[in-house]
Amino acid sequence: MPKQAVLIRSLVELAGSLVADFDVVDLLTLLADRCVEALDVTAAGVMIAAPAGQLQVVASSSDAMRTLELFQLQSDQGPCVDAYRSGKPVVNQDLSANIGRWPRFSPHAIAAGFRSTHSLPMHLQDKTLGALNMFRADNGSLAPDDVAAAQALADVATIAITQHQATASARALNDQLNHALNSRIVIEQAKGKISEAAHLDMDQAFQRLRHHARNHNLRLTDLARDIAIGTAPAGTLDPLPPQGLRR
Repeated sequence: MPKQAVLIRSLVELAGSLVADFDVVDLLTLLADRCVEALDVTAAGVMIAAPAGQLQVVASSSDAMRTLELFQLQSDQGPCVDAYRSGKPVVNQDLSANIGRWPRFSPHAIAAGFRSTHSLPMHLQDKTLGALNMFRADNGSLAPDDVAAAQALADVATIAITQHQATASARALNDQLNHALNSRIVIEQAKGKISEAAHLDMDQAFQRLRHHARNHNLRLTDLARDIAIGTAPAGTLDPLPPQGLRR
């Protein structure tokens, strides 16, 4: 398939992740594979920063590439590390000429059969998520059009990941809100049982529920649930102190 057709198909596939739930590892593996298929590179891999900031290998076009990427992280040096930290491309680098720059990584990469490397940051606005790393088995430079195409693929993948993170955050918030709403229902049920058992109004019942939970270092919702389902007797909660009824 012609390079242009592969690039168009790749952009469409990556963009498809913006409107559907997807597996991040699968998406980034697609990115690595398409770079090898469409561009003049031998192998490709993707590193993404974990929430704490440390880079992790997420995808690679081959096991050999994954091993090399892991060594790059272990040695804490190499083009992908530099691209991520600087937020700038590190392209058309002859590994033999960069032994001084990456004294541990360059010899290891050369021994693995690579001669040149090209890394592009994966960033959106001022946030860098990781980097796309590409290697060639010869010293030839990537054409400017290929560098631009690789950056475009990386950018679309970055947008998809960012969208996924936003969706995940929204889901987490949604779950929290649902949990809070469900907990509120359970608390109301417990208040009703306490009110009936202790002849208290609903406000007083809630105060007694909270007072008992705090006295015994219990979660309010857990105690309320036990009372609501009958595993904790509603009439045996610790009594409020004399002034407690007015709090």
